[in-house]
Amino acid sequence: MKRLILPLLVSCAFAGRVRAAESDVLTLDEALRLARANHPQLHASRAQTEASTARVAEAKAPLLPQVTGSASYQRSTSNYVPQPGALPKNIPTSTSTSTSTSTTTATSTSTTTLPSSSSSSSSSFSTVPSYRAGITASELIYDFGQTTGKWDAAKAILRAQEENEQNSAVQVAFNLRSAYFTAAAARALVKVAEDTLRNQEAHLKQTQGFVEAGTHPEIDLAQARTDRANAKVQLINAQVAYDTDKALLNQAMGIEHGTEYEVADAPADVVPGEDDGTDVILPVALKARPDLLQLARQIEAQELTTKSIKGGYAPSLGVSTSLTDGGPDLGNLAWNWSAGLFLNWQIFGGGITDAQLREARANTAVLRAQYDLQRQQVRADVEQARLGVRAAKATIEATHEAAVNARVRLGLAEGRYGAGIGSMIELGDSQVALTAASAQEIQAVFNLATARAKLLQALGQP
Repeated sequence: MKRLILPLLVSCAFAGRVRAAESDVLTLDEALRLARANHPQLHASRAQTEASTARVAEAKAPLLPQVTGSASYQRSTSNYVPQPGALPKNIPTSTSTSTSTSTTTATSTSTTTLPSSSSSSSSSFSTVPSYRAGITASELIYDFGQTTGKWDAAKAILRAQEENEQNSAVQVAFNLRSAYFTAAAARALVKVAEDTLRNQEAHLKQTQGFVEAGTHPEIDLAQARTDRANAKVQLINAQVAYDTDKALLNQAMGIEHGTEYEVADAPADVVPGEDDGTDVILPVALKARPDLLQLARQIEAQELTTKSIKGGYAPSLGVSTSLTDGGPDLGNLAWNWSAGLFLNWQIFGGGITDAQLREARANTAVLRAQYDLQRQQVRADVEQARLGVRAAKATIEATHEAAVNARVRLGLAEGRYGAGIGSMIELGDSQVALTAASAQEIQAVFNLATARAKLLQALGQP
């Protein structure tokens, strides 16, 4: 089959926002670059990674010194409100009076009566000001791994999210390659339809001459015109399919753009190890598959969370200090300083720590089961992708042989028809056989490209 050779020309601009390539030809490398820069799935994954990074800082914050400042201004009444039993009604007070005599000292005793709960008290709307400003600092010393465990778990979750971001990149790259190869195959099929139409037009011209010369019947001319019309329909359908596949390719790139460009013919390169057995290339996949590594990081995070929950059985120890300045007048404030050591220990919390510990252990068991299941899925993916590549290679050889023989058959049919010993039916059947064989050969070539893209995905390669 005559291969379609396209020029390598890409011109893509970023102006405020990324736009689709406006050049005549879009290459696979340019399509991958656009997808990695614009696909919403990757934008979401990057934002999730940023959120996980922020949560690591949130988990670390309680381990750092905590400093708070406060200031207040208040006006309030100072009316006395007696409380029953707060003070006795009569408080004796004594005063001593000394006389000038050398032997006599007189002491007089008086009684002060305070308002009782039953006596009336005076009230007023007069207010007095109160100012207060202060700063407090505290530091957690040790809490038996409760806070450090949460911090370590947050860091493990961040690593899991980074693997998830990589997994999104692998998925986007596979979808892009698959859509690209589909569009490239559709473009090649348009070329086949164009070649078929040209052949049918040549056959029609030849048949028309034969009919006018009286060497062939009128039915041959009608058949030739029908074959040409069918070839036009096939070309229209091929062009519509090509434009549709380019629209899907735009979606795979994450861009909004028309289909006024061409797709270069770029079958995928050979994947290292594609001819090896599953047991040979499986270790590569197990080390690189981001979905499997993500589950491993989640298990690590859950184990660290379990460790932090165990610290809830023990107390937490910390220190604090504060400095305040306050009073009823800004020009006459009094300061105070204090420092303390605090120990908090939840003696009984209704069994919440036990319940949290059981939940964490169960969640770990779930993740371990998911990891084992995904490990088996990785092996199945590698096996299927490797077999797909092998089958596609074998198909290419067979379809190429069929296309070569179909061309020979059409050449013989055209010679026989031109010599007047062949029929129009034979010629039409030969043309249909060549069109079908060419389409199969093209499809086989791009099936191999898609199979290799699938193998890259199975190996965890973006």
